Amino acid sequence: MIVYGFGANAFSVALITEAPAAHRGSPRREASDRRHTIVEWPSPPAQLASSSGWSDRHDHAALCEELGDFVFEAVFLAQLEAEAGEFAIADSLQSIADKLVRRHPHVFKRDEGEAALESAGQVRTRWEEIKAQERGKSEKPTTLLGGIAPALPALLRAYHIGVRAASVGFDWTAPGDIVDKIQEEVNELREVVQVASAVDAARAEEEMGDLLFSIANLSRKLGIEPETALRKANDKFTKRFGKLERTVAESGRAMNEMSLDELESEWQGAKASDHAD
Repeated sequence: MIVYGFGANAFSVALITEAPAAHRGSPRREASDRRHTIVEWPSPPAQLASSSGWSDRHDHAALCEELGDFVFEAVFLAQLEAEAGEFAIADSLQSIADKLVRRHPHVFKRDEGEAALESAGQVRTRWEEIKAQERGKSEKPTTLLGGIAPALPALLRAYHIGVRAASVGFDWTAPGDIVDKIQEEVNELREVVQVASAVDAARAEEEMGDLLFSIANLSRKLGIEPETALRKANDKFTKRFGKLERTVAESGRAMNEMSLDELESEWQGAKASDHAD
């Protein structure tokens, strides 16, 4: 059995978030602070994305700290809601526990005679079916894509939009079809950039968005999470650019004094050293 050991620690975090409540001033000021804090506080998906970056680098100490920040944000926002009489952090924990059990009947309470799920794909399909049933029971008007958090990083949201649409059969048949779509979007973007005498910024933005959306869905079709892929590409570029900076500094020159051809030559050297490592 895993020993989580967070009982006392969680209580400490809760007490810390409660402490400022007595020093916030008048009820009117408290209400104003609460509204602004909830609106302006960094979104949990953004904090979680930061945590994922440290996880990719296998920096366990940094990941530990980032996860602590993430948990604090959750407890702090729950504390604001508790002060307003809406809900407490315990309600949030019970909600996710109930949801996990409800959406994993094949693990926790499979009905008698119900077929076992044999693959990850079947589990995902069943998960989406249960979520659709939940949306149908909700008093709020919902759509298949309406439950995807707007606060998600846009590339990740595009990925999940594709997952939801594909769950009802609205999808490209094969990855090659999406590659064709990407080429179509590239051609349209090229037309905006090269053909027009003056770039139409609004249309360029629209075509760029279509291109990025198609790329996110190609990632999905290939089984690649696009945020992770792009994060790794960012890290790779950053590493190579650092090598470029060091090489140029060792030569006694400044990068802004070098021509593009010279910088490209040094860049290719940095790439070659990566492959040699």
